[in-house]
Amino acid sequence: MREQDRIERARELYELAMFGGDTSALATADRELDAVEAAVSLERGKLLHVRFLDDRREDPQELVLFERAAELYHRLDDATGEADALFWIGCWHQVVRDDTATGRPHFERSYALAQTAGDQKTMSYAVRHLGFAEKEAGRFDRARALLTESVSLRRDIGFLPGVAAGLVALGYLSAETGDREAAIGHLDEAQNIAEQCGAEGVLRWIERARTHI
Repeated sequence: MREQDRIERARELYELAMFGGDTSALATADRELDAVEAAVSLERGKLLHVRFLDDRREDPQELVLFERAAELYHRLDDATGEADALFWIGCWHQVVRDDTATGRPHFERSYALAQTAGDQKTMSYAVRHLGFAEKEAGRFDRARALLTESVSLRRDIGFLPGVAAGLVALGYLSAETGDREAAIGHLDEAQNIAEQCGAEGVLRWIERARTHI
């Protein structure tokens, strides 16, 4: 249901309770508005994360928004939404605070919930960042397996910008482990896909990656 429809439904339920005397409608109205608030909190938090990536200035509201979204989605028994929010909580710890140890359990829980819900996109994000955690720990074979799984999940659902981004990560890993030929191959494939789908941001990542390998 669209957010506007949920708000309209909550308005109708308010009138039912206020003028019709059916106060049992209030609980349903709360759920409708919880769903709207969860979605808005999650998306606003994502916007703040992109701003952080652009200017590297932390906004403490980012974590607050993701945690609120996770709380509301859990209350609503929405595994897909909760998995997404948990991923972003983990991402905040890993990327913004450089604290992979704190972020990792959130990625693991996100992956498990998304798998239960059949949400391959969120699975791909969670396993990607678990791959980064393994890379950080020097477990390169495990990192490669997880990053490869992320790319495979994204191919399955046709998430082409994500496939290209995943190949960039594999390119960096290959370069770091001394396989420059594989690294270039990953970047070449990433560039081809990014050009096809117009992922200009990923193309900039590829250009930067080529200067480092």
